[in-house]
Amino acid sequence: MSSSAANGSGPPGLNAQRTSGVLAPLLEERSEAWVELELMLHHTSFPRAEYERVVHIMRDFAAGYGTLASLPPSAVIWGSSRTKPDEPTYLAAVETSRLLAMSGFGIITGGGPGIMEAGNKGAREAGAVSVGLPMEALDGEPPNQFLDLAVEFKYFVGRKAMFVRFAEALVIFPGGYGTMDELFEALVLIQLKKVRPVPIILYGSRFWGGLLNWIRVTLAQETKTIDPHHPDLLTVSDDPQEIVDMAVAAYQAEARAQREPSLHR
Repeated sequence: MSSSAANGSGPPGLNAQRTSGVLAPLLEERSEAWVELELMLHHTSFPRAEYERVVHIMRDFAAGYGTLASLPPSAVIWGSSRTKPDEPTYLAAVETSRLLAMSGFGIITGGGPGIMEAGNKGAREAGAVSVGLPMEALDGEPPNQFLDLAVEFKYFVGRKAMFVRFAEALVIFPGGYGTMDELFEALVLIQLKKVRPVPIILYGSRFWGGLLNWIRVTLAQETKTIDPHHPDLLTVSDDPQEIVDMAVAAYQAEARAQREPSLHR
């Protein structure tokens, strides 16, 4: 490192910021919105107990957007961290991920064990980019061995935002509370048009059948707490190739409407 970079002076006119001890060039001046945010955070009325929380959440978002922005079109795979490698659902997730990757998708998972590991393994087998978004210090979910890129999050809010922001399809295998949380948050965001619509594909009709029936009958028909068409946001399949065909068709339909397709087929 040159002395000018080391002492922070740098080339004349180059704005720089220090991040983890490293000087990084600023692409532009701070916006009015950013200055307003800084003033709010450093105002005497802002609760000091929440300051570090806000900073960590902002760092999660910045690291996520900054790291994942250059990914190819990608599919997100969710499911239980408890699924073992010899279980049929794990093997199906590997195959689904492999076929998605062979079709040109990158693969994004939570980066942990179980179905997440299976998704990353399938991507690795197909030679596609394999991304994990692990949580910091989450007991029982160490990052798996099949990651090419990992972005660690301290809070769930930033992690969830990255999943829905960078997904061309959400493929959801059987899981527990965490999987259900991710599923229903994605449903709400798509229902309310807060994010662009992407296919939500559930693997395993036997596992998901009861929930889908409750959504269609209890929510949509009997209590009318959702619109009649809202159950159509969900699709279920037991066939990895059918899942891939649905994901590719949805991507290509959007590509024709908005941009040039970049998948292989």
